[in-house]
Amino acid sequence: MGKGKRFDEEGKLNYKKVAAVIIAIVVVIMFVFVVKSLVSKKDNKNNMTENVDYYALYADNKWGIINSLGEVVIEPMYQEMIIVLNNSKDVFLCTYDVNEETGEYKTKLINKKNNEIYKGYDKIEVLENYDTSGNAWYEEDIFKVQKNGKYGLIDIDGKEVLSIQYDNIQTLKGAENSLLVEKDGKKGIVNKSGVTVVEPQYKTISIRDNDYRNGYITIDDNDKYGLKNYTGNEILENKYEKIKVISGEDYFVIQEDGKEKLINTEGETVLSKGYDEITQVTSEGIVFKKDKKYGLMDFEGKIKIKAQYEDLKEITTGILKAKKEDDYGLVDSSGKEKLKFQYENIDYKEKAGLYIAEKSSVNSAIIDLEFNEKLSGLLSEFNEEKGYMKLKIEDEYKYYNFKFEEKNIEDVLTDNTLFVSKKDGKYGFVDKQGNVVVNYIYDEALEQNKYGYAAIKQGELWGAIDKNGTVVIEPKYELENNLVIDFIGKWHLGQDLNMNYYCEK
Repeated sequence: MGKGKRFDEEGKLNYKKVAAVIIAIVVVIMFVFVVKSLVSKKDNKNNMTENVDYYALYADNKWGIINSLGEVVIEPMYQEMIIVLNNSKDVFLCTYDVNEETGEYKTKLINKKNNEIYKGYDKIEVLENYDTSGNAWYEEDIFKVQKNGKYGLIDIDGKEVLSIQYDNIQTLKGAENSLLVEKDGKKGIVNKSGVTVVEPQYKTISIRDNDYRNGYITIDDNDKYGLKNYTGNEILENKYEKIKVISGEDYFVIQEDGKEKLINTEGETVLSKGYDEITQVTSEGIVFKKDKKYGLMDFEGKIKIKAQYEDLKEITTGILKAKKEDDYGLVDSSGKEKLKFQYENIDYKEKAGLYIAEKSSVNSAIIDLEFNEKLSGLLSEFNEEKGYMKLKIEDEYKYYNFKFEEKNIEDVLTDNTLFVSKKDGKYGFVDKQGNVVVNYIYDEALEQNKYGYAAIKQGELWGAIDKNGTVVIEPKYELENNLVIDFIGKWHLGQDLNMNYYCEK
């Protein structure tokens, strides 16, 4: 029987041929990987196209939906504004058949094809809330549903997260992730995942210091106040005349016999005299008010800063913002002045580790932790997520990181394809290499938004270009009353920022 060709005359492997075969196999494998890579890139490119965001559209006195490509997804056909709860999801709440005389209306959820989804409920509503500045917002990714006179919750994917058994569900004003539920005349708290935090057994429940993590103040049928933490565990039993909305992990401000007292977690009185009112519990003691002036005392009642300021508040550990006459400055917990009293306001940015002191409405000082003024100008943007700030200094916009280092715009706005450039008093756009893409013909221009659109202005009129520098809408809009100028395609952002919609004027 003859030997196969893979053996030489001595019965050994022909290594040259074996090597050739191995190389051929490697080449095939590499080819497969290259093809898969190209397919993957193509898929990713397609995904980028498909992963669009959605916004309400107002045109011809009707409401519809556009996507972030500037395409009309749902033609304007609804009388009431369509609510987009999550911009990345094609789940939209519509109100229709509105009876102006009786106030009755119907609601439904639709997708981008304008088909009704998540049927079977008498009514579906969003849960509206307001922050401390009065700005409206909605609880994310959940809807309040009604059926047979009772209420529950579904998430944005249509899953029931809270059974339909409550007499009412509403937001706890100013607080995230805290919903007030009512059952048989009693109130409780659930979170947006439908988990019961506080059983419905109280007359009233309120948030403590505008943050659910600081707990909930409860009032029982005897009008006695108590306190629970954000997981529902009792911190203070319901026996007080009042619990003041002031945060503090180990100390609480309560009222007994008509007088404010500072107590600890054991309910023991820590401070009960030397002040007219307690306004803040700090790391160093309490900020107190006496004879209409503010000061600081420690937890043993020793005065650290005498009551002498028109306002006083700790803004970071051991540093307090103080107001003397009409100006703000900074002092430490011993009362030593750290920053002169010459500002309209002072804010501390914890994530950035710096202070922003307003000299005027158009001029801010950026101050480091050593209380040195590092930058000064019109602060037009402060982006904690990406770690930069944008200031207008001597009629020129500049970018800085939180170490006060000036950065090139392309190093900050890394996703942008074009950048605003100014020459001879006119604005244009250049690419990352500095090549002029849009000529210097505009009186004003704004940087690209996250969808690649940039606003341009000629005279008093605004228009927009896309990521390639192509004009998508010639300057035609007068937007002097708009606080924010922004475009998606030919559509511009509406005046009411709370509504977050796009339109054509």
